[in-house]
Amino acid sequence: MIGKISTGRNFRGCLRYLHEGRLQESEELQLEEMARKQAEVIHYNKCFGTREQVAKQLVEVQGLNPKLLKPVLHASFSFAYADAALLTKQQKVDIAIAMSEEFGFDQNQFIVITHADTVHEHIHILVNRVGYDGKTVNDSNSYKRMAQFCRDMEKRYKLTPVLSPNRFLASGERMAIGKRVDHRKELLKKTLVWAISESGTIETVKIRMQERGYHVHLGRGITFTDKQQVRFNGSQVGYSLADINAQLIRQRRIAQQEKQQQMRLREQTKSEKLTGKKTKGRSI
Repeated sequence: MIGKISTGRNFRGCLRYLHEGRLQESEELQLEEMARKQAEVIHYNKCFGTREQVAKQLVEVQGLNPKLLKPVLHASFSFAYADAALLTKQQKVDIAIAMSEEFGFDQNQFIVITHADTVHEHIHILVNRVGYDGKTVNDSNSYKRMAQFCRDMEKRYKLTPVLSPNRFLASGERMAIGKRVDHRKELLKKTLVWAISESGTIETVKIRMQERGYHVHLGRGITFTDKQQVRFNGSQVGYSLADINAQLIRQRRIAQQEKQQQMRLREQTKSEKLTGKKTKGRSI
């Protein structure tokens, strides 16, 4: 079980992402993204309604502490592949409630949303850090607390154990984790090099990578998320979006040059055959 936690500024933006997924280039692609996400709200706490109604309620309570720059707390839990279908919907809700008690936002507004777009089941919790009393949920040491919470939930629900976040491990364990991450990077790089060599456009590269199990997000840059929910920027493996496009352009140019060369060779061969036949006819 892997837990992540972050804070942000915009409730509506976070809600849009949780319901619709990453912003796509067209309405058709956005609908496909939503279909993949299969977002479902499984729990409301002190708020309720449509996405817009919930956003309005969160913003209204946020107004009780207008000086707070980051009122959004977003937590997510990803479960190991081996734990697929192990937890019921209610148990997922129970984990979210347990976290709310552990982190002190059980009396605040929050919603719990499930996604089904990866091989790993995962849930998201969107929290209003501002309570009805105007006080703010403390987010100090949140990463370390999240790591410990995940270990506790693994024991409680007999889930596949996952090593704690790298920064909280002993030096020997950090080295072991580092080697695994490097292996993932090398595999990603090898797969990406193959995908680029087999493609003519960036969209084809995206399709090739998705066929190999990577989720690809294209924006100002390019990112790849593997089946273990580990995410890398293209630049981390030596292939930024600009690098990939430059390589594709070079490949197209080389392919065009080879095509032209082949055409010249065919024309030359054809010409030589015709010339040979005429010379032979005159000698007879």
